[in-house]
Amino acid sequence: MTADRFFCTEGPIKPERHYHVPPLGRIDLDGVLRLIGQWRYFVLHAPRQTGKTTALLALRDALNDGGECHCVYVNVEIGQAARDDVTAAMRAILDRLSVEAERTLGDGSLAGIWPAALATAGGLGALLKALTLWAEAAPKPLVLLIDEVDSLVGDTLIAVLRQLRNGYPDRPRRYPQSVILCGVRDVRDYRIRSTRERAVVTGGSAFNVKAASLRLGDFSHDEVRLLLAQHTAATGQPWAEEAERRIWSLTNGQPWLVNALAQEAVERLPDRGRPVPVAAVDEACERIILRRDTHLDQLADKLAEPRVRSVIELLLSGGQSAADLPRDDLEYVRDLGLIRIDGAVSIANPLYQEVIPRELTYTTEATLAADAAWYVERDGRLQVDKLLAAFQEFFREHSEHWVERFQYREAGPQLLLQAFLHRIVNGGGRIEREYGLGRMRTDLLIVWPAGAAVQKIVIECKLLHGSLERTLARGLEQTRAYLDRCAAGEAHLVIFDRTAGKPWSAKLFRRRETAGGPPVTVWGM
Repeated sequence: MTADRFFCTEGPIKPERHYHVPPLGRIDLDGVLRLIGQWRYFVLHAPRQTGKTTALLALRDALNDGGECHCVYVNVEIGQAARDDVTAAMRAILDRLSVEAERTLGDGSLAGIWPAALATAGGLGALLKALTLWAEAAPKPLVLLIDEVDSLVGDTLIAVLRQLRNGYPDRPRRYPQSVILCGVRDVRDYRIRSTRERAVVTGGSAFNVKAASLRLGDFSHDEVRLLLAQHTAATGQPWAEEAERRIWSLTNGQPWLVNALAQEAVERLPDRGRPVPVAAVDEACERIILRRDTHLDQLADKLAEPRVRSVIELLLSGGQSAADLPRDDLEYVRDLGLIRIDGAVSIANPLYQEVIPRELTYTTEATLAADAAWYVERDGRLQVDKLLAAFQEFFREHSEHWVERFQYREAGPQLLLQAFLHRIVNGGGRIEREYGLGRMRTDLLIVWPAGAAVQKIVIECKLLHGSLERTLARGLEQTRAYLDRCAAGEAHLVIFDRTAGKPWSAKLFRRRETAGGPPVTVWGM
């Protein structure tokens, strides 16, 4: 029985099973073929679950169909468990490579080569010797696609990189003509702690024959439309135009997110004759976040890394600029897929903008003593004045204690407010967030269903920067602009004062500003 096609959220795609974007169209194929033809060794990297393995497998098949070389793909993650036991790792990697060679090319010669190479050359030379003997015996030049190379650690990773480098001068007759290293990070970002050398070795020095570093990007808007249209063609179920736009706007084309949102949305709609509505996409988004699927769980795990924290904390707090951040840290966090660098630095997509603060405030939100029923009127409207007054009192008494709990202390006040708001709003409405470097503010939009109507409330969080008068004037201007853009009916400006002797002062105030535009309630924290 042939199964229905569906959106892929795990592993490489199977064209007969999955809706998909043609993988070779997502890479610079002409550039890749040119590098291979020039006998180059290079890197292809991208965030997890972006489509790297799918692209490599498609490239392997295209090269073998072309007939000019023999191409083998191997995933070396199997050697990760050996850690610094180079011999054990090399045994696992060479065995896997020989299996792939026989499966892909019908070439069983490597299986007869590598055990003797390991026995005579040991872990530090087995890969070099085995690849040399295999290339000499092969009827065509060899091309290796090595996936998940940055999953290896310590001396094992150093051994692989250096043996590949040492054979480089003998290509293409006595060593592979071309090698593509594939992983999440560029090789320059490898920081390898060598037990043997008692030092940190950079990947760039261990593999200094890299000719280029190519990055696999996200889907374009047209590619997202193509993917969704395949579902419509297969099932007859169309997408509401707003739903299609919503998938794009939430994900910015991140491949796993696009597929996950689409699959989650259509699974709950058994009536294929009904267009997929935007509400189904929003509900799917919330379920995916709450379920903490592996993709989002891995993303959240990265937030604890110091190099990641230095960048994300500045974004969350609305820091002035990225000028003081090391360039390597910015590029590393971008390579992980957490941020975008396109003139400005920002979180990679709105769904991640939602996930990151919720992950950082999960424990705080769960332990706050607050109940949504306290702040909902009889007609179903959310009493935001009452809610913010309660937070202001809470902040006066407990801010230092609670902020100390955050790993991201510089963004503590903003995170504490978001945890408080989400404790109330979760389950009844949703919060949309905008924040980024140089903004000196965080924009929050509460969307709350109140009976037949939808209540939209803007809350702008701003750090006191310079005089209160100047901060207030700029904050009001920004809040009113955001109010107009969101077509909201209510606006609040929260100013956090960090100029006092204590981390955050206890100078609280509330005022209503009406001059110069729509009324805005200002809260001092």
